Amino acid sequence: MAYVTQQNLIDRFGSTELIQLTDRTNMPATTIDATVVAAAISDAENVADSYMAKRYALPLSPVPDVLVPVVANIARYNLYGERAEKESAIYRNYKDAIAWLKDVSSGTVQLEADGVAADQPTSGQVQVSAPERVFTRDSLKGY
Repeated sequence: MAYVTQQNLIDRFGSTELIQLTDRTNMPATTIDATVVAAAISDAENVADSYMAKRYALPLSPVPDVLVPVVANIARYNLYGERAEKESAIYRNYKDAIAWLKDVSSGTVQLEADGVAADQPTSGQVQVSAPERVFTRDSLKGY
């Protein structure tokens, strides 16, 4: 299930930005290349899934609203690529999104995901496995 659509990116960042970032054939840029946008979104969703898989069964259904801007910011950063400067808002939003996903992964942030949380490890007993003893009271008898 998709967390973000091309329309979400247009609504958040504007069609002009997407045209400039994706149109690689027209000079000047005039259209949004849906293939480039889809690849950036797919990569962003895979990053999000890699963090959420630790705590939740995937795919999330329905998609929590709080996840949309997070994945959108990662997709935007993917579209910028090396053009995203370290001091830019794009880079800061990307880093914030990754930090938020780390919080989801660690359990600090809980998603509303209709009870699809993955099984959490439970505390159990420690088990030790070792070979038979070579020297026992009986084998050393008489020494």
